[in-house]
Amino acid sequence: MKRIIKSLAAGATLAALPLLNAMEFDLSDPKGVNNIVFLLDAPLESINGTATGISGTLAYDPSSPKSTTGKIVVAVDSLSVPNGKMKEHMMGGKWLDQSQYPEITFELASLSDVKKDGDKVSATAHGTMTIKGKSKEMAVPVSLTYLPGMMQQRQGQEGDIVVVRSEFSVSRSDFGVNAGENEEKVSDEVELRLSIAGFAPADS
Repeated sequence: MKRIIKSLAAGATLAALPLLNAMEFDLSDPKGVNNIVFLLDAPLESINGTATGISGTLAYDPSSPKSTTGKIVVAVDSLSVPNGKMKEHMMGGKWLDQSQYPEITFELASLSDVKKDGDKVSATAHGTMTIKGKSKEMAVPVSLTYLPGMMQQRQGQEGDIVVVRSEFSVSRSDFGVNAGENEEKVSDEVELRLSIAGFAPADS
């Protein structure tokens, strides 16, 4: 019996090793360059904008990318479109209801179909998207590029960078965002393009 318990304990320790080796990357970019582009292409109008209020963390081990976990947080009030009236509607109760639901989140649980080419990884990210208080499990394509030591060149501090990129679509009706309304002007399908850098200072 003792031998079985020891074997189970050893297995649990080995399973935890990738997590212990993971570095935590901060997704809050001090330069404000991180962004998500969104596009809604309807029959009468094409709308595009950006979101820049991005924060969160990513636990990433370059030697075991499959174990990657993290959370991306987007401040709804950072979403911007060229038309001021349009943004006012977007923040309102029928649409994103910014006052009630100030954040959009994606919680990353794992990666699958991992393909590694040097310091770049392509994979399928499995996680939960939450918009306007409604959550939906999703699987989306993602690439991660690990840049060891590049914090020094970018912002004068020793440390590593990981760059996350992804392109996928969500349906606003899945999240109760003015579902079924004005689809001739505002497409139900929203295309998202993410370009996010995370930072792991050497002294953290």
